[in-house]
Amino acid sequence: MNLIQKVPLGEIDLSDDTFSVNFMPDLHRLRSSIEEVGLIQPAILRKKPDKHQVVCGFRRIAVLREMGVSEVEARVFEEDHEFKLFCLSLHDNLTTRGLNTVEKAIALDKLIHHFRIDRSVVVARFLPLFSLETNEKILNTFLSLARMEEEVKAYVLKEEVSRSNIRRLTALSEEDRMTAFSLLSRLKLGENSLREILTLLEEISQRKQSTVRKIVKDQQIQTILAQEELTPSQKTERLKKVLMDMRYPRMRRMEEEFGKARKALNLPRNVTLNHQPYFEGKGLGVEFQFRTVEEFRSVLSALSHRAGQESFQELLERFG
Repeated sequence: MNLIQKVPLGEIDLSDDTFSVNFMPDLHRLRSSIEEVGLIQPAILRKKPDKHQVVCGFRRIAVLREMGVSEVEARVFEEDHEFKLFCLSLHDNLTTRGLNTVEKAIALDKLIHHFRIDRSVVVARFLPLFSLETNEKILNTFLSLARMEEEVKAYVLKEEVSRSNIRRLTALSEEDRMTAFSLLSRLKLGENSLREILTLLEEISQRKQSTVRKIVKDQQIQTILAQEELTPSQKTERLKKVLMDMRYPRMRRMEEEFGKARKALNLPRNVTLNHQPYFEGKGLGVEFQFRTVEEFRSVLSALSHRAGQESFQELLERFG
């Protein structure tokens, strides 16, 4: 059994992150704990010819450095098998604090690309360890997340982005993904809105043979983003409307034509004439409000009168 010893921080290579899977660690609670009761769990170091290598305890050592402490209590191993030590590090993290989504991605990426562990072994052995479903699709999702830009990974973690939306981000080029991030980070998005916007950006890009960067530079989008009086939620709804118009230009034209035709009827204010959703299917709908029998009769009379107008016949033939 490796005895606990005190190791000067100056004898530790703090730049070596071979065994680290940390991403955006919250050190506040750990610092409070160390200040109050001291270091409960010693770090685990690997002895090397020049300096010690950190296996477990990156966060603990970081806090001690901030506090001006010059040494750390640690167990020192001389183990040559790096993979064995990495597994020790993973289990230490899982039992003491758990791993966030991005940290799981980093760990899986290191298993595949640094330690060269067979994918089937990673799926069968390590995905369950991280409470993930054992299939290749999940593995690929997390591997793609690990290779994303730091800003995007931070966004995924902060907004708790779903795996399906992570895959949508993965489908974008690096430039398009960063452009999308610059847009998304300025909005208030739930999972559904995020899915809608990413899907629309991808489909518009394919339809126009353009890049997401050019789409986002559209004057209408930039105007929405620049309106400081709008809340993030209001910007989101207006942005989705603009993107829908870009994605479905024919529907936008029909919407404009229908609006003009409806306006020409000069309907009473308490009457609304609607088309089928997305102009799919036949028929028009009428909605109206009334409080008295007289108002009800007045609406029916107005509708009956307009039924004989040529403009109503044209609207019915066009959109009915």
